[in-house]
Amino acid sequence: MSGQVALGVPSHASVLLRGMGLVALLWGAGFARPAVASEVTSAEKTGEDTREVGRGGSKPIPLALEVGYEGLPPGKAQPLRVKAGQSFYINQIDVREVVKATRDEGVDGLRRTGRFAQLPWQGLKQVDEEPLLLANANGTYTRRRFYRQAQWMEQTSVFTVLPVDGWGRPTGRPIVLNIGRGDRRQPSDDFFIRRLRAVQTTADCKSMSDCSTARDFTEEALVEVRNARTGATPFTLTRSTRALRLFWTMRAGVDYYTIPVEQEDKPAYAYGVSVDIKALTPPRANGTYAAGSSITFQLTLRDGAGKRLHPQGSLPTYREFTSGKVDSGIQYYRAFFEPTTTYYLRKHRERMLMTQIIGPAQKLQPIRSIVDLEAFFGADDVQTVGTLERDGVFAQFQTFPPANDLFGGAFFPEKGGWDAPASDTWTYTLPANAEPGTYLVTVKGRRVYLGEDIPFSKTINIQVESTRPTQPNLPTGPCNSCHSEGGELARVLHGNDNRAGCNACHAPLGFELEGPIVVRTHFIHSRSGRYDSPLQQCDKCHLTAESIERTSKSACLSCHKSYPDTHVQQFGPIESMYVGGGRDSFQQCTDSCHKTHPGSNL
Repeated sequence: MSGQVALGVPSHASVLLRGMGLVALLWGAGFARPAVASEVTSAEKTGEDTREVGRGGSKPIPLALEVGYEGLPPGKAQPLRVKAGQSFYINQIDVREVVKATRDEGVDGLRRTGRFAQLPWQGLKQVDEEPLLLANANGTYTRRRFYRQAQWMEQTSVFTVLPVDGWGRPTGRPIVLNIGRGDRRQPSDDFFIRRLRAVQTTADCKSMSDCSTARDFTEEALVEVRNARTGATPFTLTRSTRALRLFWTMRAGVDYYTIPVEQEDKPAYAYGVSVDIKALTPPRANGTYAAGSSITFQLTLRDGAGKRLHPQGSLPTYREFTSGKVDSGIQYYRAFFEPTTTYYLRKHRERMLMTQIIGPAQKLQPIRSIVDLEAFFGADDVQTVGTLERDGVFAQFQTFPPANDLFGGAFFPEKGGWDAPASDTWTYTLPANAEPGTYLVTVKGRRVYLGEDIPFSKTINIQVESTRPTQPNLPTGPCNSCHSEGGELARVLHGNDNRAGCNACHAPLGFELEGPIVVRTHFIHSRSGRYDSPLQQCDKCHLTAESIERTSKSACLSCHKSYPDTHVQQFGPIESMYVGGGRDSFQQCTDSCHKTHPGSNL
């Protein structure tokens, strides 16, 4: 029924036509010819990457647009500062609408007031719920409820970006961006990631399970699309451009968002980012490190032109970061001020900068031992999260600044952790019983600079007690069967396509049990709706039958939303949408049941 309306629900084609109709209206009013991401340019015909095509031959830079963030009222945006004359493409759009309430009404306040009140909310359903494990400072607890399936979340819709001058006159072609629909990916989608939902946060619950007396509610409607697909439309802003107008077909005929634009002729830094990790402690003559050795590493961050983003020997303090004094774009952990949670709540804006070591490579596996918050307050800058005796693999991590300053400064501000100097060096200590092989050292982070918001990571290998390199035996893959055309692992998440360099950072935390990669992978793919294969078909990701045999609450209930009454009686009710239960969720339930999964093909 292409181009028609069935049962009152606009079809995919009709919505695209509506978006193009808006552009045609703008064009007919004297605006420049529209640019759409599906256009075939001469560069595409010759096999070139269209992102290399831009004014003056400059490589287009991924641009992030934000509305309703940085403490601004709903519908408002901070000025978007960009380099003058630079070519861009739209890589990310974040729109947030928020209302406060003093009674539990779900997210009905969003239906009554604000810019999302006019949207089609039919079909809305609460689909998940999760309490925060960490109590608030006043002894209360926080609960989050997650809502989906409203028509505006599921139906195909289109954004149009229009550059204008100070009088609202167009200064360039409208850019049409199809964000697709919620329940399936389409070749015509312009973004790899699409997440539209509503969230209710209750901030004053009596306990993790009792919010009956709560009076502090926040309702959020969120639109997140990011990671432009291959062939994104490049554009350059003219000197006269003073704003970008953001139109959305779900709000057609209502109004648009205005994002002020400020252009800089000679910014202090270039776009892009590179990271270097150097072992300052030299290895032995044969190139290996001895078990029990302490090895100091140094981090160097540079822009795309090779200019340092920080002085040698130091990084910005956390106070400098929170005060907006870090002009280079280096980012630190932000969840103290902007709450996040896996999949549902702007996890990409958390922006942690941290490092890990894990090995030996041939024994890589998930870390299942819980790292409690108290470990972040001790004297050690580095946290040991995996031991050979307990976890079968050695692993340590460190945040930047170190956790005893970063988290210690948040919980014990009188100690001045946020003002403490931050070094660009750190030291890992190998265990005395370190097994021979290759150990992986990784740094991951994010840079936000003049409209560009991109992840980065790098992994180096060191040899311990043996010159012979060893390889990880990953039980899953290949991810690129789905993660392609803009969704490559080198571009999404932490920008890390080396999956062996993940598990130390992703240990379960006492205040965030869903850390392990297996939990997040199961959860995200089971909730997405845009994962192309049947969820029960485990062989689409798992390579061996053995890799699905270790049963635990976290392995099973990060995907399944229920289990039989007999399991409830034996293992308790489901308490977490991520891991099923509490601290017991990573323990193997049994070695005699669930040796396979129906429909797994393994």
